[in-house]
Amino acid sequence: MAEDTPTMDALDEFEDLEGMLQYFLDENQEFLSWLGTTVDNVGDGTMTMSIPYDEKLTNTRPNAAPDEQGDLHGGVAATLVDTVGGLALRTAMDDPFASRIATINLNVNYLRPATSDLVATADVIRVGGSVGVSEITVESTAPDGEIKPVAIGQGAYRVFRPE
Repeated sequence: MAEDTPTMDALDEFEDLEGMLQYFLDENQEFLSWLGTTVDNVGDGTMTMSIPYDEKLTNTRPNAAPDEQGDLHGGVAATLVDTVGGLALRTAMDDPFASRIATINLNVNYLRPATSDLVATADVIRVGGSVGVSEITVESTAPDGEIKPVAIGQGAYRVFRPE
């Protein structure tokens, strides 16, 4: 087991799995913490995480009106796809913290600009002996106030199980 991976005993110190994972991200994942990433929901084979809108994460279009809000950079959505897709695999494992997980392949299709907070939900497709696959949808509130998908993705992850 990796030294920086929480153990099932650590769950006793927290009220819920979301709290434990949030603590782990805040303490061990500086980039994700800097982005303001939060763990919103953890279920069996699914997980939802979010990143709040922040101007420092945006691109401004060259023809944008002076008061027009910038679009979140696509790499922010891709980061969320990668992170929630890999962490969601743990929710479908018998011992979620006994294995290490590394991204093998990541595919992100962008559907529309994101102009507000990003919320990504991953659903585990399969966790095998050495590879797991998740599908992820990223949503954001559009300027018209409707929540719409801004990106969809799929991640394949190498699962390093203890020997």
